[in-house]
Amino acid sequence: MPRVKRGNVLKNRHKKVLKFAKGFRGSKSTLFIAAQQAVMQAWRNAYRDRRKRKRDFRSLWIIRINAACRAAGMPYSRFMNGLSKANVTLNRKALAELAVKDPEAFTSLIDLAKKTLESETKTAGAAK
Repeated sequence: MPRVKRGNVLKNRHKKVLKFAKGFRGSKSTLFIAAQQAVMQAWRNAYRDRRKRKRDFRSLWIIRINAACRAAGMPYSRFMNGLSKANVTLNRKALAELAVKDPEAFTSLIDLAKKTLESETKTAGAAK
């Protein structure tokens, strides 16, 4: 079997990994093996956290909506139930933005949800 010299290929691969590891602390930015492990771990974390970011934002929006609802005397679950029964199709991101930036509009949504739930309980009580 003929001898294979792979100096350029190996050097280019090492340079590529070390380029990705630029800015890492200690030997992780200078030694190939440490850099390769650090880069792979960083890519795994980045892939996972791109999905986790979406969950984190949704929970943040729910916390903000819940705080605004409770300040008006209504729990989050009843508020969302009232909105869905009133056919209001605002997503949680928009509702959280309203709760923070425009409290008057959010208060009108809370009133709408309360009225919808009250009218539903009256019609359910009349049907029995």
